[in-house]
Amino acid sequence: MKMRALWIAIYLMVLLWSVSNPKDMFTWWLEALPALIALPILFFSRKNFPLTSLAYGLILVHCCVLFVGARYTYAEVPLFDWLAQVMGSDRNNYDKVGHFAQGFIPVILAREIFIRKQVMQVGAWCQFLAVCFVLAFSAFYELIEWWVAAATGENAEAFLGTQGYVWDTQSDMFLALIGGIVSLLVLTPLHNKQIQHISY
Repeated sequence: MKMRALWIAIYLMVLLWSVSNPKDMFTWWLEALPALIALPILFFSRKNFPLTSLAYGLILVHCCVLFVGARYTYAEVPLFDWLAQVMGSDRNNYDKVGHFAQGFIPVILAREIFIRKQVMQVGAWCQFLAVCFVLAFSAFYELIEWWVAAATGENAEAFLGTQGYVWDTQSDMFLALIGGIVSLLVLTPLHNKQIQHISY
């Protein structure tokens, strides 16, 4: 109960900070929408399908990543502007953090659903299909960016965050792939342990 209250408190604090003074309100809605949708989904599924504490923690981290990007736009996060200057780069790479997280976090959610719904048993095929899910999810998100850009024109430039990089879409999906693989390599033992102890 305490962990749930802490989770909600952190989520709401970062949400309020993010929406208090965003760079552009239209872009804020585009970037923050997945995190906003996550809250009611988690609330209504908490009794029938409570997740592991690892999964809940990762979702919170992902929401925070989204809220930071929504406040500043992914091309103008101040810390990454500073890092770009230090490294002699013209590009703000915060969006790459977001796409790495797009693999690192959903792969655990996919894996948890596969195992607990008995779609797959723990093992190599489960890991492989969880990574396939991440790649499909990342590709679908790139399609959403394309559709939004086509529908809104220049208004979606901050949402796309390509910053003139011709291989932006491909590198985004590659980082999601790397994120998913790294997550499974690092977190699988802990995730297995938590799945064994969760009541469902």
